[in-house]
Amino acid sequence: MNDANLFQLGIGLETGAHAEDLRGPKAMNIDHQRVTDALCDADREDHFIRRDGRVFAGTHLIIEVVDGTGLDDEARIAQAFRDCVEECGATLLHIHTHKFSPQGVSGVAVLAESHISVHTWPEIGYGAFDVFMCGDAEPWRAVDVLKSAFATSDVRVRELLRGDGVVPVERAA
Repeated sequence: MNDANLFQLGIGLETGAHAEDLRGPKAMNIDHQRVTDALCDADREDHFIRRDGRVFAGTHLIIEVVDGTGLDDEARIAQAFRDCVEECGATLLHIHTHKFSPQGVSGVAVLAESHISVHTWPEIGYGAFDVFMCGDAEPWRAVDVLKSAFATSDVRVRELLRGDGVVPVERAA
């Protein structure tokens, strides 16, 4: 493999990130009670969400755009990502898209609050979006942005509360 191929794979990129620790919580001597206590501290400045007696990492929306137009246009998708970020009150770090031949686009917007991603099948007007945000961002606001961006009223949404149950409900502040 040449250096250009390795670069495309992300190998050899200096990001400041450290190698992942694969030992697991027990091998790293993680005290789960201490972690739970810290997550339930009302003064903690993290991006966990505390709502209705629950503590969870973030809201993950599975959004299906049906009968959409423009789902083969990288620039349109990148603009939809930017519009979602602005409307939801999130922080954009990076956008990357890839156009397939003969059609289709995959892309991701990396956010300080997590990510927005997509894979499209423009030949049938379908786009599979994920909008995952933590902290004060409002991911549900992305739904109307995507309806407008891809000129459809048929947008189907499922919500997951990521990390829900990791911190016991009775401990949530």
